Amino acid sequence: MTAADRGAAADVPGDVLRVCLVDDQTLVRQGISGLLGVTGAVEVIAEAADGAAAVAAIEADRPDVVLLDLRMPGRDGIWVLRTLRERGIEVPVLVLTTFDDDELVLQAVRAGAAGYLLKDVTLDQLVGAVRTLAAGGTLVQPAITERLLRAVRAGAPPEPAPGMPELTDRERDVLRLLAGGYANREIAAALFLAEGTVKNHVSSVLCKLGVRDRTSAVLRALQHGLLG
Repeated sequence: MTAADRGAAADVPGDVLRVCLVDDQTLVRQGISGLLGVTGAVEVIAEAADGAAAVAAIEADRPDVVLLDLRMPGRDGIWVLRTLRERGIEVPVLVLTTFDDDELVLQAVRAGAAGYLLKDVTLDQLVGAVRTLAAGGTLVQPAITERLLRAVRAGAPPEPAPGMPELTDRERDVLRLLAGGYANREIAAALFLAEGTVKNHVSSVLCKLGVRDRTSAVLRALQHGLLG
């Protein structure tokens, strides 16, 4: 972490956000907690080293955001997400992962995670992600979106969730290219459409999925099996 990263994060305005930090490695928890504390923007109010302790802490302290590792002994991060959903505990969960966690991250997204980041992000990026989730947004780090899509294609696609709006075939084509990180002009060239037509399709997809931006649309599509 550079001095510039710490300084940028420390300048983030707004109320202090309360987070629960879940990771089985003590040094990792201490490092993240210490860095977040320096920013003055985020306060770690609870820590847990396993899933059972995490759920208990979340129920007791009701944090604004949960920072969740997936690989832990005993009850893992997927269990935490599923248990929170079963108990009706609505708290945004940001998964912190490594590059070899593709299948676990895919399970986490389907289990209700609101976002995911690689553990090598900067402090500024982490604080920004916490703020995004606390405000009701979602977050997908582009560096691992394509890896997740490959994992989706490699396995059996999940059934779309009940109640999800029906997308047209063309909207699905556009959504898949959005997930690949393509700009409107590139999508237009790939699908032999006018760029204005692509913009209309993108707007329709965002409206149907109930999101405000392309990144959130990709995450919502992954969560509900729309990219199979």
